[in-house]
Amino acid sequence: MSNDEIRELIQLVVESGIAELEVQRGEDRVRIRRTVESPPAVITTAAAPPETVIQAPPVAGSLADASASAPGGEMIVKSPIVGTYYEAPKPGDPPFVKVGDVVEPGQVLCIIESMKLMNEIESEVAGTVVAKLMENGRPVEYGEALFAIRPR
Repeated sequence: MSNDEIRELIQLVVESGIAELEVQRGEDRVRIRRTVESPPAVITTAAAPPETVIQAPPVAGSLADASASAPGGEMIVKSPIVGTYYEAPKPGDPPFVKVGDVVEPGQVLCIIESMKLMNEIESEVAGTVVAKLMENGRPVEYGEALFAIRPR
């Protein structure tokens, strides 16, 4: 994949407001993800398989951001997909997190079921859960707020 093609993909992500785009052509794979805290266009390359991760600059006020800052300094975790919100792995199990829990990056916060697939939503920051903004079993829209996390 050429640098011009990658630039076009970055421009597509920024202009369309989508949160993430992944394209694979043969052995080459490029993932472009917008985040709130990212510096403009940081490029890293993984060893195997060949993959390039590009952090595109965020667009202010977009619902496509996976998380955003709230006025109190909390990070708002938003739904990356449309589906049904579940706070526990299965009915009767304790929830993944409760208000007041300390979370680490990569820790599962909830599950969103979409088209019979269970998608784990993970924390992108270390911090404390200050609010759960969704009811168990409720349908969620893309970009809808799920949690507020106060970063450490």
